[in-house]
Amino acid sequence: MIRWLICLFAILLAFPLGAHELRPSVVELREVEPGEYTLDWKVTLSVGSAGLLANRLEPVIPDNCEIAGETVKRIQSAALMGRANLNCEGDPAGGQFGLSELLGKSDAIARFVPLDAPTQSFRLTADETATTILAEPSPLSVLGNYSIIGAEHIVFGWDHLLFVIALVLLVRSPWPVIKAATAFTIAHSITLVATVLGYSGLPGRPVEALIALSIVFLAVEVAIILRDPDRQTLTRRFPWAVAFAFGLIHGFGFAGALADIGLPQTQLAAALFAFNIGVEAGQLLVVALTILILAGLKRSPDLVQRRVLTTTTYAIGAIGSFWLIERIIG
Repeated sequence: MIRWLICLFAILLAFPLGAHELRPSVVELREVEPGEYTLDWKVTLSVGSAGLLANRLEPVIPDNCEIAGETVKRIQSAALMGRANLNCEGDPAGGQFGLSELLGKSDAIARFVPLDAPTQSFRLTADETATTILAEPSPLSVLGNYSIIGAEHIVFGWDHLLFVIALVLLVRSPWPVIKAATAFTIAHSITLVATVLGYSGLPGRPVEALIALSIVFLAVEVAIILRDPDRQTLTRRFPWAVAFAFGLIHGFGFAGALADIGLPQTQLAAALFAFNIGVEAGQLLVVALTILILAGLKRSPDLVQRRVLTTTTYAIGAIGSFWLIERIIG
């Protein structure tokens, strides 16, 4: 158990530059006039993959469609952007659209937006980089795909992940952890929904810096508790209040991710609900695993417990500090 915990945070230390929130790629086939479509895509790039993907990636279009004019590609904000105009003879239902490939284990949200029918949403993976347009869209597809994206966002979005782990390390007791996690969920749901619906919003860069600051704040409090177990820090006294306050900030981060992914306007409520459910499921998984690891760690000698927890805490604090500086100075 101890080795597993040390390995986990060694992995986290190895990925400081991948700290920003998970932002899946997006592919959208939109009908602009009867028989005329645009295929737009934005593929998130990893370091060193820009040239490789730009040269190899090509759009996948239905058999009864053809590209009109040239395919336009450009690299912008760590993403490969592309557009192709299509002319289609008849209904493209049954045909495939997407991309020739996605690098690594990345995934993408694909949307088919017809003029006079509901939007269809799909999830693409590195193994299935194109999807089939349905004659009758499934109402469950949005729920399934956006819940998966929500779960991935908390599990693989390193900043949110470290915040939840630090919160559990600080609060420890199961019932206070549950209350704090619930407050965090309610708070980020409020700002997420309000931002998506246009009632609120904050610029992305300050939000990401504040998210990093929330991690540093909790890491400092955990370090204080390790030195003085009886010390009543702010979070120890009011765990749900602190979790709620920082949850409001993290909600703006979730909203930024959804803004990049996009939402089907005809199924907005379902997509928001599914994304929130996915985030909550991922969060509960992280909380449960952390509690289990801490329970296993209690069987070790006190000196071992202290060293593992101290190493973990300083690792979280160091990563959070790095992200904070990076996001402030750009």
